[in-house]
Parts: sequence; C-alpha cells; structure tokens
Amino acid sequence: MSSGTVTGIVTVVLLVLFLYGCFWAWSSRRNADFEEAAHLPLEDEIVKGEGP
Repeated sequence: MSSGTVTGIVTVVLLVLFLYGCFWAWSSRRNADFEEAAHLPLEDEIVKGEGP
C-alpha cells in the first residue's frame, strides 16, 4: 500500500466523520439540547460577593 493510498483512505474517513458530525449537530433530536445550552450563559449571572 503506497502512501498516496493511505492518505486517500484517511481523507475519506475524516470526511465521513465530519459529515456525520454535521448531520448529528443539525438533527432535530438535538435541537432541545442545543436550545438549553444556548440559554446557559444568560441564566447564571454571578453576583458580586457570591461564588465559589
């Protein structure tokens, strides 16, 4: 197996993983989780004098 073949296989595998990640992130099943995560910075305001 030449280095060009290995490079091609790795490229295809990484492309498939990237596309899977895109479809996973944009799936409607994940929408509620991402909506909740989008509001987290706005919900937890640190008041001066409070905190860990």
